[in-house]
Amino acid sequence: MAASLLRFITCGSVDDGKSTLIGRMLADYGLVPEDHLAALKAKAGEGPLDFSALLDGLSAEQEQGITIDVAYRYFRTPARSYIVADTPGHEQYTRNMAVAASTADLAVLLVDAQKGLRTQTFRHATIAWLFGVRHFVLAVNKMDLVGWSVDAFQRLVVQFDAYAKTLQGAQVTAIPLSAVHGDNLSARSTHMPWYAGPTLIEHLDAAEVVGADLSAQSFRMPVQWINRLTPGFRGIAGRIASGRVAPGDRITATQNGPETAIARIVTADGDLAQAIAGQSVTLALADEIDASRGDVIALASAPVARADQFEATLVWLGAEPLVPGRGYALRIGTKTANARVTHIKYALNVETQEHLSATTLPLNQIGVVNIALDEAVAFAPYAESRDLGGFLLIDRLTNATV
Repeated sequence: MAASLLRFITCGSVDDGKSTLIGRMLADYGLVPEDHLAALKAKAGEGPLDFSALLDGLSAEQEQGITIDVAYRYFRTPARSYIVADTPGHEQYTRNMAVAASTADLAVLLVDAQKGLRTQTFRHATIAWLFGVRHFVLAVNKMDLVGWSVDAFQRLVVQFDAYAKTLQGAQVTAIPLSAVHGDNLSARSTHMPWYAGPTLIEHLDAAEVVGADLSAQSFRMPVQWINRLTPGFRGIAGRIASGRVAPGDRITATQNGPETAIARIVTADGDLAQAIAGQSVTLALADEIDASRGDVIALASAPVARADQFEATLVWLGAEPLVPGRGYALRIGTKTANARVTHIKYALNVETQEHLSATTLPLNQIGVVNIALDEAVAFAPYAESRDLGGFLLIDRLTNATV
C-alpha cells in the first residue's frame, strides 16, 4: 500500500511546463478558487488557459513569465495526500531547486517533447539523485506540439534511460502528456491510444516510496539549546534526528566523552516514556555533562562519528567560483565550524557523469572535494541521515550560502 503522504518536486529545464502541470492538476481537482479561474478565462479569451499563473506568485515571475522561487502546494486525491514543490528551471535559480529536492521523495522531471533533453534536465536529475531521490517520472510534455508522436516519445525515453543507468538505484517511469490540455495528468489521453501506462496521478497514487526508518537507526540528537525551564533545572533541548531514547539510557555528548543517564524526557505536554526520530524534546540528565549548541547527543553504546577532515560532494551555488584554501563557514546540524576546501578531486559532467579535472567550481557546478575544519564535527553518511550527512558552506564576507 502506498504511503499516506508523498512529497514530490517538478523539475527540469526552463519552459518545459512545470508550473502549467501543477496548475492544471490543481484545477482538475477543484482546488482553484472560482475568481482565479474566471480571471484566467478572461485573460485567455478563446485560447488555452495559462495554468502556470496559478503558481507564479512573485511580480517578477508574472512579468517575465518564469518561475524564480519554489512554490509549494498541497492537495489530496482519494488515495493519498501530497506536498508538491514547483521549482525554477533557469540555471540562475538552481539553488532554489536544490533546496526543494533536499526534502523530496520523488521527482517529476519534465521534458519538452520538441526541445528534448537539455543540460538543465540532466543537472536537475543529478541534484535530485544526490539529495537521495531515487524515484523519477520522466514527464514528456507538450506532446500536442509533436503530433502525439510515439516515435518522438520513445526517442526521449531511450536517451534518458541511457543516462539514468549512471544514477545508481534510480527508478524511472516515463509518461507522455500535455499539461496545458490535461492529457494523461488526471485523465487518460484520447490522443495517444498507443500509450497503455498510468496517468501521472495514477502513478503518484500508487508510488511506493519507502524512505529510511529513522526511528530504527542509531540515536542522534543535535543540541539546539540548553533549557533552564525553572531554577535548578537544566535540560538539553533538540529535535531527534534518528533513533529512539528512553529514561535510563546511557548517553554521551562527544565521542569518548563522559557518560550519564537520561533521567526524564520533558515536553510541553508532559514527560514521555520514550521519544523517537522527528520529536522535539528536552533531555534531563542524571549528571551534568558539558554539552552546548552544536553537540550531538548519542547513546554511549553507539557514539556518533566525528572528524575534522572529510570528502564531500558539493553543489556550488555561489555567484563567485569556489576558491580552494579560502575560509568558509560550514554548518552541519546545529554546529558551525570554520572550513577550507583543500583540494578539488574532480568536477562532474552532469550529462555523462564523467569526472573532469578542475581547479575551481563555478556557479551550478557539482564536484567532489576534500574539506578541512578547525575542529572535529559530528557527522553521518548522507544515506543514513540527511540532518548529519548534509551541510551548508557559507561565505563569511557576504553570509551567502554557497
